[in-house]
Amino acid sequence: MRVFLISGLGADERLFRNLDLSGFEVIPIHWLKPEKTDTLTTYATKLIQHYGIAPGDSVIGVSLGGMLTVEVAKQVRLAHAIIISSIKSETEAPWYFAFFNAFPIYKLFSGKVVKRISPLLRPLFGVFAGSKETPLFYSMLQNSDPDFLTWAMHAALHWNGEPAPYTIHHFIGSKDLIFHIGRIKNATVIPGGDHMLVFTRAADINPAIRNILNNEITS
Repeated sequence: MRVFLISGLGADERLFRNLDLSGFEVIPIHWLKPEKTDTLTTYATKLIQHYGIAPGDSVIGVSLGGMLTVEVAKQVRLAHAIIISSIKSETEAPWYFAFFNAFPIYKLFSGKVVKRISPLLRPLFGVFAGSKETPLFYSMLQNSDPDFLTWAMHAALHWNGEPAPYTIHHFIGSKDLIFHIGRIKNATVIPGGDHMLVFTRAADINPAIRNILNNEITS
């Protein structure tokens, strides 16, 4: 089985390096350059076409990548769609999505600005000074395309968030500060897990993810 990996905003495939996906054909998805008019839906279409994602494949997405996984699942009948530290639909979106849509002050923060203020953002992701995740966090963010960051912030906040027509397997940390568990339904909650759950708590989700992937097809 082919398993495609879609990372989060400001991240890359290194985010998944602690997941045990041995025995599967793993294909990391690298960000394509979006058009300014692209939505998460149209961007997912481009990923499907560029990477040849087909029925029977599986996709694992983290954060923004999870939202894109939902969009892929609405266009392709995947064997399994797994999202981590993300949301399945607009109803699970945090309060600040509506706030920033009403008061679009986020437009003052381009991708370049986000990269410059990364030390201020780090705690939101559960990455603290001196932690083993700090070098990876900075490396991934500094390697990110600032134009993509600018587009992705806008696209995520304006996601229409329609749910997929079949099961999305969902993992979320109880201490995720980006997507709060209070708004999320039908997910596996990892006690003490933060937004970097896929990296910091991979041992806790590996058995469940392998069990999902080893089943023939989701319902």
